[in-house]
Amino acid sequence: MTASAHSWLIYGANGYTARLVARRAVERGHMPILAGRRAAAVESAAAIHGLPTRIFDLADPAQVRDALAGVAVVAHCAGPFSATSRPMLDGCLATGTHYVDITGEIAVFEAAHARDAEARTAGVVVCPGVGFDVMPTDCVAAALHEAVPGASHLALGFDTASGLSAGTAKTSVEALKIGGQILRHGRLIHAPLGSLCRTIDFGRGVKHSVAIPWGDLATARFTTGIPDIEVYVPMPRAVALALRLTDPLRPLLESEIVQRWLKAAIARRVAGPSASARVAAPTWVWGEATGPDGRSAVARVRTANAYDVTAAGVVVAVEHLLARGGGGGFFTPSQLLGPRCVEQLPGSSRIEITEGD
Repeated sequence: MTASAHSWLIYGANGYTARLVARRAVERGHMPILAGRRAAAVESAAAIHGLPTRIFDLADPAQVRDALAGVAVVAHCAGPFSATSRPMLDGCLATGTHYVDITGEIAVFEAAHARDAEARTAGVVVCPGVGFDVMPTDCVAAALHEAVPGASHLALGFDTASGLSAGTAKTSVEALKIGGQILRHGRLIHAPLGSLCRTIDFGRGVKHSVAIPWGDLATARFTTGIPDIEVYVPMPRAVALALRLTDPLRPLLESEIVQRWLKAAIARRVAGPSASARVAAPTWVWGEATGPDGRSAVARVRTANAYDVTAAGVVVAVEHLLARGGGGGFFTPSQLLGPRCVEQLPGSSRIEITEGD
């Protein structure tokens, strides 16, 4: 693939996160193509930076293939990825276009991983989750795997006051119907929301925390091979108890009517955090690996706001792929970009590793 002025494409370009990616790209001297299915919205986003556009609908495979012709890398930013990842990935494999996205959905990571052989044959790199989901936590997992060889248990987590974009909020609504999940003996199992708790110092004091169904339950397993994994976020005890009590209502949240109503409400009310709000809300990422002998290590890293991490992470991944030789296949962010790639991002500290708390 030969890089050119417009050799990569951002799909879902009118969304909150994609606009941040486009701005970061232009700051770095890129002129990506902005794309999506709604012409007016995409062209409005493109006009801000004078960028070219392509309009196509992922529901039409021929349109997708035509639109990706001559494109070296797609940065896929249109969620929920449970609906959009497969058709975009189909197009990338057909046209020899490298694929990165910003998903945090466990099933999407697993589906992409299952296409590793196809990607190798096509010479296409497939690397989902190059944003906050899951670059920082994947790097922490990789660093801990190196610090505790043969670790049997991995816990990851993060503490942030970052607001939500509409896309992130809609994906969260979809996750509600799945409920809590953890990895045991290499298999995903259900753990009722709010049921698995512990106290954790993510980097700014000890907090009561609850396990959530985060993308690292797939990616950290691919990165490290560790069979038992959980991911935590801070949550007051009362909120955790309320989640636990409402877990039996999950079948109601599976209803298409309820899902549509919640997503419509989000579209009306959620816009994403302002630039000043993002600056005021960095993120603390934590992890702990434990070996069969009980030896453990803890890793911590402080990053910029989750959305700024995502914008920078996408551009780092695209720049890497535009310059990269070698074959294709499925990669996690740390496998593609290096186990400490989060340290390259603006606002990130170094990953610090200590003996277990």
